[in-house]
Amino acid sequence: MDIRDLMYLEASAAAGNFTRAAKTLRIDASTISRRIGRFEDELGLALFERGHAGVRLTNGGKAVLPHIRRALAELDAIRHAGDQNGNGIVGEVRLAVRMPPIGEPLRNLLFEWRERHAEVGLTVYELNEWEIQTAIQERRIDVALMTSHTLWPDAVTVPLYRERLIAALPCEHPLAEQEALDWKGLRNETFLVQGWDNSQSAREFYASFMGSGVRFHTHAASKQCVFALVGAGFGITLATRSQSEVVFPGVVYRPIREENAWLQIELVWCPDAEDSVVGRFVAFMRDEARSRRLF
Repeated sequence: MDIRDLMYLEASAAAGNFTRAAKTLRIDASTISRRIGRFEDELGLALFERGHAGVRLTNGGKAVLPHIRRALAELDAIRHAGDQNGNGIVGEVRLAVRMPPIGEPLRNLLFEWRERHAEVGLTVYELNEWEIQTAIQERRIDVALMTSHTLWPDAVTVPLYRERLIAALPCEHPLAEQEALDWKGLRNETFLVQGWDNSQSAREFYASFMGSGVRFHTHAASKQCVFALVGAGFGITLATRSQSEVVFPGVVYRPIREENAWLQIELVWCPDAEDSVVGRFVAFMRDEARSRRLF
């Protein structure tokens, strides 16, 4: 039994004539007649009554035809699904983030992606850098948004955008009265940072701006928890411009007038991944970031 036999039978039943069916399929009528005859022998059933006026389904042919049409429809659905998934039109992207994807320019990038790829699902996982590295290697996530200082040595990345760094202070802090701050004025403060036993990248990143001797208080918690502690007066922290778009009770934001007060955001993925939709997502984010000159 061959797929072509099913196609020939369905076309012949619709046309009522081997010649007209052959013309529709652009093959010889003798080919259709021969293949259907062989198919009938295989089934042990006469499917058509042949006559001078054409062909007509037998009762057995009428019983078989609905199954043939369902089989052809399923094959067409398989081809369609393969085409869509092979071209990255449908599917799912599992995106890990080091910090919440809020504010610009990331919000707009994700908005444009959703507008152009409405059939692709997007699931976000907020993880620390070590969890992200393991999840990518184990194929539990597809791509990740990370800051440059949290990348592992052999990570495959493309730069997406830069964000200015801003100081987040308690409302009642004396520095909140200033319009802008610098590293020298901040280095004597207690900095609240995220950190885990196997990662102190945020602490190291802060120290790269202000040198040694800065007081740090490390929390194995989300950035939102750190902001809550800032609002309660436990210390200060650094935020990105997009994070400063979110209002936290008791927290004010002040710009930092230093040329190096910025953060590089990178897109990370596994180059061995074969999922077409992931490749489409990486290409979209890379090309949009370049066209908008975000870095």
